[in-house]
Amino acid sequence: MRKPQVAVVGAAETTRLGIIPDMSQIQLHADAALNALADAGLKLSDIDGIATAVETPQQIAHYLGITPRWVDGTSVGGCSFMLHVRHAAAAIAAGLCSTVLITHAESGKSMIGKLPRSIPADSLQGQFEAPFGVVGPPSMFPIPVLRFMKTYGITHEQLAMVAVVQREWAAKNPRAMMKEPISVDDVLNSRMIAYPFRLLQCCLVTDGGGALILTSAERAKDFPHKPVYVLGAGESVETPMVSQMESFNSSRAFRVAGPAAFAEAGISHSDVDHLMIYDAFAHLPLYGLGDLGFMPYEETGPFIAAGHTRPGGKLPLNTNGGGLSYMHSGMYGMYALQESVRQMRGIAPAQVPNAKISVCHGVGGMFAASGTVIFGNEN
Repeated sequence: MRKPQVAVVGAAETTRLGIIPDMSQIQLHADAALNALADAGLKLSDIDGIATAVETPQQIAHYLGITPRWVDGTSVGGCSFMLHVRHAAAAIAAGLCSTVLITHAESGKSMIGKLPRSIPADSLQGQFEAPFGVVGPPSMFPIPVLRFMKTYGITHEQLAMVAVVQREWAAKNPRAMMKEPISVDDVLNSRMIAYPFRLLQCCLVTDGGGALILTSAERAKDFPHKPVYVLGAGESVETPMVSQMESFNSSRAFRVAGPAAFAEAGISHSDVDHLMIYDAFAHLPLYGLGDLGFMPYEETGPFIAAGHTRPGGKLPLNTNGGGLSYMHSGMYGMYALQESVRQMRGIAPAQVPNAKISVCHGVGGMFAASGTVIFGNEN
């Protein structure tokens, strides 16, 4: 395992999660940022690097009154924040800045001050997907997911178990949106959205946000909380058309980001104590287990159905409840990162005993991007 150069010293979500009709999107950014600063024991004047997605770095800097030396506005969907961690680590290591604030917030449910998302008519998606009715996740994912199920023998019951197990984790989390236990029958009898997805296999739609603060590993020793070190990170992107054609066998971007992070961290799969996989829909944990090399794709459904990822299982997965039961404001990556940090600090509501390494794997842009960050709590 390589010696880490950068660590997370501040992490927090917005004061409230769920439905927040009295705060605009940029106010949610500020709320998350101020909470993370308080967590780190820092002031706004201590920040000299800013990264965000959807909102621009200059908007966040102006609103908070910060004059940064380094900015990153990478916006590739829900995994943007995994990429921001990687970019911030590189910038700090290169001496371009010393303390980076990464923010995310969305008024995904209340739509207060939310920036409109559009598909440019001359984009690849606008020319070759949108005209045929492929405009969002429910219409993009079903066909490749059905192909994935057929190719690897994944059953509807196994796919339903993803939602069941993650609700078990959510039941342990006071801030989770959905905590009532559910069964496989509950999932399979819930309202059909787009075959094979039913309501309980689709992510929540909420308001909220989160923020992280990173600095050098050496400096991190002087902060209030035990540092959470960035051991490795990887990223990749591809065109949505290619990713959708590939996604019955997952996405090539996924299979680049994960192995790159493992190689940089110098760890093996047996070293992993805790795993977060972006789960906008119930199939993504199956894809992620295969993409990251934990097992062949055909074993992923039976692995989750056997209870190996549930509380007490050998590979705790999505321990906050995930996008299916915890929180999903539209771009989920920040919330997955927050849970990895909590687990490494030992303060998660559903804490994994003696967890030392957490892998956080995200997707974005309708399978067109991927980011993986590996955290550890030992230097």
